[in-house]
Order: sequence, then C-alpha cells, then structure tokens
Amino acid sequence: MTRIWLILGVLVLLLGACVPNRKIVYLQKDDLKHRDEIPKDTILRSHTLKIREYRIQPLDILSINFETLSKENDAFDFLSKLNVNAGSSGGGSGSSGAMMNGILVDTKGEIDYPVLGRVKVGGLTLFQAKDSIQKKASQFLPDVVVRVRMLNFRYTVLGEVNSEQTVLSTNTRLTMMEAIGLAGGLSELADRSHVKVLRQSGDSTKVFYVNLLKEEYVESPYYFVQQNDVIIVPPLRQRPFRRYFTNNLGIITTTISFIVLIVTLSR
Repeated sequence: MTRIWLILGVLVLLLGACVPNRKIVYLQKDDLKHRDEIPKDTILRSHTLKIREYRIQPLDILSINFETLSKENDAFDFLSKLNVNAGSSGGGSGSSGAMMNGILVDTKGEIDYPVLGRVKVGGLTLFQAKDSIQKKASQFLPDVVVRVRMLNFRYTVLGEVNSEQTVLSTNTRLTMMEAIGLAGGLSELADRSHVKVLRQSGDSTKVFYVNLLKEEYVESPYYFVQQNDVIIVPPLRQRPFRRYFTNNLGIITTTISFIVLIVTLSR
C-alpha cells in the first residue's frame, strides 16, 4: 500500500511539473482546442487597435535633420547652421553615437536652435513636432524639409525572460509582443497571463497587469509599449520544481543511499 502511495505521489509531482500549451501560446481564442477546424488562408476575425501616438517628453533625444533641393549658397549656409549635430562626433558608435549627436529636449519641453530660437515640442507627436519645426524654418527657407526621429525610446524587460535588458529603439510604435521579441523573448516557464508593467506618467508611476494569452489583448489600450516602461514577467508555479527538483533529487537520492549504507554496515 505504501508503494502505491509513493508511486501516486511521484506521478502527481511529475504531472504538476508539466506546462500545458495553453500557458505558453500567445493570443489564444479557442485555437488550441479546434486546430483541425480552423480554415486556412482565410481571415477568421479582425480587431480594432487603440493606437496612441507617442508624445515627446522632457529629456527625450531627437534626431532632427533639415534638407532642401535649393542649390543656392544662402540655403547651404542656413542648413549648415541648423544641422549643427549632423557632423559632430560623440565619441561613440551605433545607437550610443547617434544619441550623442541628437537634440536633447529640456525640462520645459523645448529645444534650442540657432536662427530658429526655442521651439516647443514637448507633448507633441513626432509628426506634429516636424510640422511645427518646418513651419518655423520655412520662414527662412521656403522649400525646407524637416525629418524628426526619436533616438532614445527605451523600455526594460525583467524576470522570466531569455535576456534581461534595457532595449533602445527608434520605433515608437512597438507592441508588447514586438518589445518582448526584441528583448530575446520569454522563457518556457514565464507566466504570460500576469505580466506586470510599470509606466511613467509625469511625476508618478502607474502599475498594471496584462494577459498575453488572450487574443482580446490586441484591443487593449496597453497593447503598445511606452517610453521608459518596465516589463516584469513572473514565473509559473512549475518553475521551482523544473528548475531545482532534478538537481536536488540527485542530492536526496545520494543522501538516502549513504544513510542506508551506514545503517546496513552498523548492523
């Protein structure tokens, strides 16, 4: 009888350590239960995305370039004054060097330019900032074209992931899936149903949870990552067993064998 209970206990432990597909597959909607019934090459359903364009914040670093088709010397001189960062060397390479060559938005949400003076960009989208700067620059050069990009859009991914890190991106419209993918993805033992997000909003931090397993998450207002988000992924409850049981089992087995050997020799 004792042996039966022992076997049942081992089976319960082994089954409890298994991680089913429903805890791993992203954006589910009964797809796993009816795989054979899903038609191929057919749109099953569509979702409306709640897109929120990123708005520039103080201490953001922007890449701002001025271009024109004019070949006049006056136009060249004007652009050389505006593109003061285009040829400067920040002593770095890659994204670090690019940020050193960017324009820093001050705490008032403004940038300071020769000729143009101070330009308010805080609270504007990148397209609105482009139009605002271009409108000012066109007073001096009618056919000027302005291009604005963000250089320091970043977020941090921690917890049960393949690589904890802070990611820098020039793309300000990143979904949660894309953000996690750029960070190396989640591990098999990550709890995708309770992902914690810390989001800065002015001088406060908002905390919320998202469920990456449900397809309805696509329509969530939290589907897109924002600047300085901290994404914390907790482990599944199977993690301690899967991570430590196998190693500890060897130690326990060796200890029991040693004790049995000592008891046997003592008789």
